[in-house]
Amino acid sequence: MKKEILYLVIPCYNEEAVLKETAKRLDVKINDLIKKKMISDKSRVVFVNDGSKDKTWEIIKELHTQNHLFSGLNLSRNRGHQNALLAGLMTVKEYADMVISMDADLQDDINVIDQFIKEYYNGSDIVYGVRSKRAKDTFFKKFTAEGFYKFMQKMGVDIVYNHADYRLMSKRALEGLSEFKEVNLFLRGIVPLIGFQSSVVEYERNERFAGESKYPLKKMLSFAFDGITSFSIKPIRFILFLGIFMMSVSVAILIYSLVVKFLGNTVSGWTFIVCSIWLLGGIQMLSLGVIGEYIGKIYSETKARPRYIVKEFLNK
Repeated sequence: MKKEILYLVIPCYNEEAVLKETAKRLDVKINDLIKKKMISDKSRVVFVNDGSKDKTWEIIKELHTQNHLFSGLNLSRNRGHQNALLAGLMTVKEYADMVISMDADLQDDINVIDQFIKEYYNGSDIVYGVRSKRAKDTFFKKFTAEGFYKFMQKMGVDIVYNHADYRLMSKRALEGLSEFKEVNLFLRGIVPLIGFQSSVVEYERNERFAGESKYPLKKMLSFAFDGITSFSIKPIRFILFLGIFMMSVSVAILIYSLVVKFLGNTVSGWTFIVCSIWLLGGIQMLSLGVIGEYIGKIYSETKARPRYIVKEFLNK
């Protein structure tokens, strides 16, 4: 059997605290896979520098100089995790037969890479790394994360439950991914749309080795909202149904008011009027905000600006 070329794509933003340890462990893992003859000795690890403000890029260049296994992709500026990941995938698809994407913080269990590769050889073009449990998460983190996946599925988004961006994709799957041109990226929703044969490998996520999480609550909420509005029109449809409901309520209140007036039982309804005004005003502002979010996404898509610009690619 032909030994396929594997590339690992790892987006990095201010990861100087963990990068050398990540490289050390991946060096052992990749060389072990080569000795087992599971992958070709042309396989590489590509660190994608997403406009880091620390010494991340300097460390990547140092690793590349010392060991041919490590390559580096430097973006012109910070473009966010999803764009950095896409930049790495699209850059290496010409060199690799299969590509695994993972985070730099060592939370993704590298020991299941063997299983990813076995699933690939068994015919899977896409292999999803799925968390088997969330025992190490706080209650809030577990509740919000699992709630997000369930909510996305109810919104009609074809998303793999408890899967982040730890996955294997074949060259054919990457070619399929390149056909998706949207600027507002949510790869967890896009990849399942490719439609090739897929499988799942379960793993337990580790604690972050060092440094701070690049996804605080504010970014997590923003990411979740982007995912919902990028893949579902149900929020817009909900506004339509809400509008119909409120119109029905308004008609009922109008009829009630006229009946009371004709019966001569008019009572000063100051509280009712004030509450109604605030309720309707709040619903209108919320509706405008949701509609504005969709319009903003349309605006971004029509400008068709580049999703990333590669400044330098070190690969020997």
